[in-house]
Amino acid sequence: MVYFSQLITSFVASAAFGVMFNAPKESLVKCGVSGMLGWMLYFILESNGYGTILATLAASFLIAVISQVMAKMYRTPIIIFSVAGIIPLVPGGLSYDAMRHFVEKDYMGTVTLAAKASMISGALAVGLVFSEVFNQIIWRSGKTHK
Repeated sequence: MVYFSQLITSFVASAAFGVMFNAPKESLVKCGVSGMLGWMLYFILESNGYGTILATLAASFLIAVISQVMAKMYRTPIIIFSVAGIIPLVPGGLSYDAMRHFVEKDYMGTVTLAAKASMISGALAVGLVFSEVFNQIIWRSGKTHK
């Protein structure tokens, strides 16, 4: 039951952000699927003890790969799927908690939470970049063998 609620919630969050991002109506379900699959990988890895940073890195890589495939299949820009897909992974609550600790003058808590939010944000960016590099390597190797 937990997995089902995670699937539904992450799908709705990604698709709803696609609406806010003004994505084309026909791509909203695909945006939701992208976010849902990425979140499920994150949730499975994180709940099995792989850590938040590694789970975020793997999930953002998966979202970027899915976004590249969908962009080619549906002739839509990659950013439509990747931005909506990473929304469930963005550490907004953690950043809020860091700022709250700062306002309460709990500077050790602030530094701890801000560092973790920064590492998660970095893992999101690195996962997206690794996927693009991976795509370029595959694309170029396919061109040289023809």
